[in-house]
Amino acid sequence: MKRLWMSLLLFILVGLASCQSAAEPPAELTHVRLPMGFIPDPQYAPFYVAVDKGYYAEEGIEVEYDYSFETDGVALVGANELQFALVSGEQVVLARAQGLPLVYVLEWFQKFPIAIVSKASAGINSPADLVGRNVGLPGFFGASYVGYVGLLSANGLEQADVNANEIGFNQVESLLTDQSEAVVGYANNEPVQLMARGEDINVLYVADYIDMVANGVITNEETIANNPELVQGFVRATLRGLADTLANPDEAYEISKKFVEGLDDSRMNVLKASLEMWRADKLGETDPASWEQTQEVLLQMGQLDAPLPDLSVMYTNVFVEGK
Repeated sequence: MKRLWMSLLLFILVGLASCQSAAEPPAELTHVRLPMGFIPDPQYAPFYVAVDKGYYAEEGIEVEYDYSFETDGVALVGANELQFALVSGEQVVLARAQGLPLVYVLEWFQKFPIAIVSKASAGINSPADLVGRNVGLPGFFGASYVGYVGLLSANGLEQADVNANEIGFNQVESLLTDQSEAVVGYANNEPVQLMARGEDINVLYVADYIDMVANGVITNEETIANNPELVQGFVRATLRGLADTLANPDEAYEISKKFVEGLDDSRMNVLKASLEMWRADKLGETDPASWEQTQEVLLQMGQLDAPLPDLSVMYTNVFVEGK
């Protein structure tokens, strides 16, 4: 059964949106430490833009970036020690299965950002060509593993059909030295690096075969219940940064240089590769069907013992709609 606050929030937020958009930034800002799950990188341009242009400040928010592990963000937000984190959707499902009251409030990546990359000479042109091949994964955990299994499942393949190996985060070197015939990585990272080295590659994008919930913004039930205006403000500012980045990626990249030490123009292709994974008819909106797909893959992997009784409690579009 959906919680009552989900049905009441839209009425609250409409009023908040109308009065706060014209308001001056508060004199005292709410400090938000935001676990990002990676190192400083131009893929975070929407968040850098939102800080640099004062969008968070206009909402009374001061953002501190925390480049820690994704699982740390899940645990801290689940315990209400932090209000927000950037997390992939499958982690929300797994956390809710463990009783953590996470709520996913903005889908940043509209396409699951995992891909399987191979040298063009290997002839891996479709998922069926993976059968019997040596495929390297960072490890049997996280979004890379979930995306890999999702792609296999969507194409009627079993994990036993492929010779998968744990290689750590050495996908580029493993492929270039022929230790792996194909590697699993992020669609805006490993393919970009390999092409920059002049390698002719084939890429199988998970999102071309299955729709699962990708990276987005999470909060928790207590923050929503007690401070919905903070959640609305954070979502609204983030969406403004995202929209600006999509509209003017060159400007967003220049802004990113203020936040990523030593960033030169060599990483612009990382941002360009990310843009198409962020676009949507309505930025930030999440699709209930993708949550069903994500849960089904986790069940097939044995990471869930049984379907959760109500997936709808772990996500909401109310803050995106109330922007």
